[in-house]
Amino acid sequence: MLINKRLILAHFWLAFIVFGAALVLGAWQMFVRSPLNAWHFNPEFYYRSVTAHGTVMGYVFPTLIAMGFGYAISEAALERPLIGRRWAWAGIALVAIGSVMAMIPVSLGLASVLYTFYPPMIGNPFYYIGVVLVVVGSWIWVALMSINLAVWKRDNRDKPVPLAMFANVAGSYLWAWTAVGAAVELIFQIIPTALGLTTTIDAGLARVFFSWTLHAIVYFWLIPTYIAYYTIFPRAIGGRLYSDAMGRVAFIMFVVVAMPIGVHHLFADPQVGAGFKFMQSVFTGLVALPTLLTVFTICASAEIASRLRGGRGAFGWIGALPWKNPIMLATALSLVMLGFGGAGGLINMSYQLNTSIHNTQWITGHFHLIFGGAIVIMYFTIAYDLWPHLTGRTLDSYGMMRTQLWLWFIGMIVTTFPWHYVGILGMPRRMAFYDYANPAIAPQALSVTMSAFGGLILLTSGILFLIVLIRGQVAPRGEAGAYRFAIPLHMPVRIPVALNSFGLWLALMIGLTVVNYGYPIGQLMAVKNTSVPAVYVGASR
Repeated sequence: MLINKRLILAHFWLAFIVFGAALVLGAWQMFVRSPLNAWHFNPEFYYRSVTAHGTVMGYVFPTLIAMGFGYAISEAALERPLIGRRWAWAGIALVAIGSVMAMIPVSLGLASVLYTFYPPMIGNPFYYIGVVLVVVGSWIWVALMSINLAVWKRDNRDKPVPLAMFANVAGSYLWAWTAVGAAVELIFQIIPTALGLTTTIDAGLARVFFSWTLHAIVYFWLIPTYIAYYTIFPRAIGGRLYSDAMGRVAFIMFVVVAMPIGVHHLFADPQVGAGFKFMQSVFTGLVALPTLLTVFTICASAEIASRLRGGRGAFGWIGALPWKNPIMLATALSLVMLGFGGAGGLINMSYQLNTSIHNTQWITGHFHLIFGGAIVIMYFTIAYDLWPHLTGRTLDSYGMMRTQLWLWFIGMIVTTFPWHYVGILGMPRRMAFYDYANPAIAPQALSVTMSAFGGLILLTSGILFLIVLIRGQVAPRGEAGAYRFAIPLHMPVRIPVALNSFGLWLALMIGLTVVNYGYPIGQLMAVKNTSVPAVYVGASR
């Protein structure tokens, strides 16, 4: 039962419109820094583009997807209208206003700070205020998800919370706490400096606060994808979810262990001691466990669907899966990219191996393969699955959907694998220009050219995706029926309180964060004379 269809559609359309604009910028960036382009313009335009691309893709796009999908989950899983509809519209309005406010100074060259809040480089204050408004808008969604769940639980005592809603609320709580680090940095350090209230800033302390948000945000991006794995994929291919309890455990583990891992991005920074770097490296390894659990559960769910379709043999059941189904295809491709990206993540988390690839194109390849690849391809799937229910129209461009998904997969592989390779060779990231006539980097020219062609493939896939959605918006009307989530193989009647609520897990999430960040932050705040002069971008002061 989806009541507030216009609200949900507004989130998805705004998300995919800004996604399309950012995708164009990304393809342009890959072209201009490749040997295909004879550099002839101010590199400032490149850094403006990177800032806009990263800000939209990292903060705006996934936030809108999580919010829109979250509202759909609340109504469909709880089978009741959303409480707080007007507040939800206020939330998306804040996200839209904040996005525009942030992008204006970026387009004017006043905030080319590359979407990471790393002082002493300081942009225009309106850029940061705009990002804060986006976060505040998302926090309205967090509050509404918590309120809707609380009201449902009050009216349905002792009943299991539907898995989709349980995961949705887990993701909202994770995001609420994850965003605190960057919010503290922005409100108490960067924005006062950007406004000229102070001309110095503690760059080391700011980087630690940003690391609070920097990696845990990935799991906020990931939650909608995992919800689709568990609650859309088994139903779409005609099967059942292997285990409801395993899904709950996976989402609980993300809530608990995804937070205290950001310092592994600061292995090369001297302001955090080696002991805390080691602790966060260990937690980074632990966060692989819910992914391994998920891969097992989803593969088992696929086997169940295949056996129900008549699949036989130890491996023959794989061929019996409905590979022409876009959701089947997208999930398989997503898991392949997740596997490659996760393997690269093991390198990043290693205190020793990280030094070889730190701040190289390897890092760019890794997070594009995880986010742009494994995560975003499932965002496409969520939209394809929801669209008939939101529009009341048929969505039957299955051939175009499959082509779009294959192009996205191929484009992401062609883009990111060369980046991993040149990263191993030492190519730095965040640079606008490389002199490929230099014998030292000339051998890397072919790989960078390949990644530029990969960007064009991704752009083509993105255009096809928008065409599918537009066609679905104007297609003949059709009755899609009630929107349902996957049914577990064994429907839980009663489940332990620990798997049906969040009190214990939120306490552990906050406690582990305090243990892993409290001492480094307290120590840095206690040390005197650590601030450095701010470097203002453009005419931002």
